[in-house]
Amino acid sequence: MTSDEQKRAELGAFLRARREQLDRVTYGLPPAGRGRTVGLRREEVSFLSGVSVTWYTWLEQGRDINPSRQVLDAVATALHLTVAEHDYALTLAGFAPQRPGGGEPVETAPPHVQRFLDALDEHPAYALAPDWGIAGWNRAYERLYPNVATTPPEQRNLLRLIFTDPAVRSLLDDWDDTSRRFLAEFRAEAGPRLGDPRYRDLIGRLREESPEFRERWESHGVGGFESRERVFQHPTLGRLVFEHHQMRPSDQTDIQLVVYTADAETRERFAAGY
Repeated sequence: MTSDEQKRAELGAFLRARREQLDRVTYGLPPAGRGRTVGLRREEVSFLSGVSVTWYTWLEQGRDINPSRQVLDAVATALHLTVAEHDYALTLAGFAPQRPGGGEPVETAPPHVQRFLDALDEHPAYALAPDWGIAGWNRAYERLYPNVATTPPEQRNLLRLIFTDPAVRSLLDDWDDTSRRFLAEFRAEAGPRLGDPRYRDLIGRLREESPEFRERWESHGVGGFESRERVFQHPTLGRLVFEHHQMRPSDQTDIQLVVYTADAETRERFAAGY
């Protein structure tokens, strides 16, 4: 399958997943067959968006067609897509500008990025490559999650660790919610690159290794990053509360930096013993 075919297939599967998850009540529509209240028919999306049933069906089937931006905007409105989901659909169709940078492989954070991470001192921080490989981290992050230093580089991928490392599952106070959020964020970023062998291999391995990943990947969740409170249950330090932030160096836009800032109690407990 070519990259363009992969994108069309992903766009079709994404639109279909969203259509099938919609609440009919919010549209003022009666239940479908057997009292079903979830999921719109293609004909209903066609009517709501002003797009022909045939054209919309072809979109979901991943046909080799060239939908206009206006058509995709109308479908996004009909499906009540979020901003992140709308951008995702546009990007797959070749309209939304991709994030600056080419998504080239990054094995290790450049020296100046690593120095920045180290300078954050007591704030746990790490650097992610485009495929979410962990390319660098500071001492505070290793204190929070020691396995980052012992995991082989080829397996040191944040998405993989979330779904396959029991230590991560026990560390996260809200593993179910966080794993869903991270997967939605990853999909939003990776959408245009799903045809790349690196991404296909990563997703293929995770589908085999984690039933939960496989199930959630098929739901086609898409979401943007949001700074939020993160709670960790550390095996020796107890309950730790941080705020989760993300940034990108202007000269290394393929790398994203994730930084945790602690509340007063956590900062004091976390810093003890340094």
